[in-house]
Amino acid sequence: MPRLAVVALLLMLPGVAAAAAPPSHAGAEDVTAVLRRQTQELVDAVTSGDSTVWDRYMDVAATYTDEAGVLNTKRDIVAGIQPLPNGITGRLTLVDFEVHAQGSTAVATYVIDETETYFGQTLHAKYRNTDTWQRSTPGWRLLAVQSIALRSDPPTVTLAKEKLAEYVGSYSLTPEITYTIRVDGDSLVGQRSGRPPQSLKVELPDLFFVPGQPRLRKLFQRGPDGRITGFVERRETWDIAWKRLP
Repeated sequence: MPRLAVVALLLMLPGVAAAAAPPSHAGAEDVTAVLRRQTQELVDAVTSGDSTVWDRYMDVAATYTDEAGVLNTKRDIVAGIQPLPNGITGRLTLVDFEVHAQGSTAVATYVIDETETYFGQTLHAKYRNTDTWQRSTPGWRLLAVQSIALRSDPPTVTLAKEKLAEYVGSYSLTPEITYTIRVDGDSLVGQRSGRPPQSLKVELPDLFFVPGQPRLRKLFQRGPDGRITGFVERRETWDIAWKRLP
């Protein structure tokens, strides 16, 4: 993902609006169609750098919580919408767009499917957005947005069987809770006591993950002699330690 501050907006503001019908016609149109169109217009404004669209559709008191957990005001968002630098382009597509309306309030939830070209390299990401809209005299206006980055499994590497064998054994969280690792063909299988077995994939040597659980990693630790002494189950930024049993 791009690390430049200006590019971060492409990633952090993925989908807040699209083409809007004139307010005089909005009342007669289906709410889902109107909000989808306005949401797509705002999305397109991110990639084109047109801050006037955001200024038009965001309520003066609107807030935007990005996928990093930062709470942005309307002023922050409008000021941050800028044209992308040369060498960077992006396309944001709305997927699974749904609206739940009640009276003059509507909540839209959808996925932003992002494809970005970053100095010749193609990046792909998805975000789940939840937007709260309120109908006013000028039309539907955005009150709040929350964006969550959808994670996916990382690429894997292959280790020789003799390297995989180094991880085989039992590991203890408590005297009653253990995690046993064995070789199955050309990969590893781990099983926590009382739970079904799960495939372990190699992200890097000593760094494993379970498919479908991209928030978690198993980071194996070694002693001075190079032998594995245990692993930590890393959940985002905190660790749970498991010790290898003799």
